[in-house]
Amino acid sequence: MSKDKSMLNAPKKMVVQAIDKTKSTLKSANGYALNTTEEVVTEGILVAEQWQTVANKAIKDSLKLAATQQDLVFDALTGVKKHMLLSKKRFTKLMA
Repeated sequence: MSKDKSMLNAPKKMVVQAIDKTKSTLKSANGYALNTTEEVVTEGILVAEQWQTVANKAIKDSLKLAATQQDLVFDALTGVKKHMLLSKKRFTKLMA
């Protein structure tokens, strides 16, 4: 009877060892995945902050450029208006 017990204990011991080995491997893999994910998220946040700074600067500079272009357009329209009025006066004198 003791021989039967020892024959049953050997596979049981192997299963327990395999389960323990699997648990330790999974803990190690889980820890690695957690650390890697944390690094990726942290790096992503840093890059997003840098791009936000670039975007803010681009928006501010583009607003200045748009204001300058708007001023140029209105100045050109004012010049065209003055030219048209002067041309009207000249044409009226020419026809009269």
